Amino acid sequence: MTIAPTRDVQDVLETSRLPAAAELGLVLRDICGGAGSVRLEALHKLKTNVYRAQLESDDGSRSLVLKCSNPALTRRNLLVARRWLPAIGMPDAGAQLMGSAADGQGERMWLIYEDLGDARLDAVATDRTKVGLAIDLIVTLHVRSAGHAVLPDIRAHAGDLGAAYLTANVRDAVRSLDLLRAGGGAAKLTLTTAQQAVIERLLERLRPLERELPDRTRTLEQEGGPEVLLHGDLWTTNTFVLDGTDGWYAKLVDWDHAAVGRATYDLSTFLLRFPPEERAWILERYRAGISAGGWSLPETAALNVQLETAEFARYANRVVWPAVARLVDGATWAFDELAMVADWFDVWTPVMPAVQDPAAV
Repeated sequence: MTIAPTRDVQDVLETSRLPAAAELGLVLRDICGGAGSVRLEALHKLKTNVYRAQLESDDGSRSLVLKCSNPALTRRNLLVARRWLPAIGMPDAGAQLMGSAADGQGERMWLIYEDLGDARLDAVATDRTKVGLAIDLIVTLHVRSAGHAVLPDIRAHAGDLGAAYLTANVRDAVRSLDLLRAGGGAAKLTLTTAQQAVIERLLERLRPLERELPDRTRTLEQEGGPEVLLHGDLWTTNTFVLDGTDGWYAKLVDWDHAAVGRATYDLSTFLLRFPPEERAWILERYRAGISAGGWSLPETAALNVQLETAEFARYANRVVWPAVARLVDGATWAFDELAMVADWFDVWTPVMPAVQDPAAV
């Protein structure tokens, strides 16, 4: 974004096309010094609806991360920062929340965070020391939240990524694909041969999965360990390892998908961000950590089933929404998304390789 010559944060934002710009400017002014001069030196887009703001005030320079989203996601992130993480004794597990702003209609809201810089774990994923710190933070999140009294509050506001999530997504995906195949929906669109083939590929995967739901949900309930607070989107891009005065430490950002569920939901996401040959030592470090919480993971073959279940629940979810968009709105992009998910199913391999020798890693 080009910054106006005056660079006054209020003037710049009010002339931008950002939602709730005036309200955001007022909050940034308060954060950076109140009544004094506050200048916006630079505004860089990091990803969709997320920006890094470089600000100058009488109190000095500071960099903040600004994230815009709908009220539901904003509320979830607010609860993570101000209620759920403090409740389990981990108030510093995420980036520090500095403030929030909303437009007059309450349709779009901003959250303002400390800037953690460029310390994302994906940039140093071969550094086992830093990866280990991230694993330890994930372990602490899961162990401290396991069976915690705050879990019903989390479920009420953020939902459940366990057996209910799996069942609902698989059944909705199958139902939506059946409607597409039958030419249903408001749009009444004729399918091409290629589109029909995509539907059949997906149903070949999802129908057996639907039949397996009783066994898979029973396994999650009986062998999946305690329910925990899940980050819900545990990519290395959402994990930071920073250098502090007392040494290196980790933080997690982007809690849009935080919810209640079994630890394997987070674990599968994290493990899949690493090549297969690196996953054994990561898993063993996680196993050692949760043992302090009095629970454990099953052996590799059974664990792979639970990790697969978590991923297939996500795949099914990624089928539902493009199918609905096609059925309800006639979205032309829907089959590109559906074909992508079909490809994911086709190339699926177990998260943990069959032969493991952690001692040799």
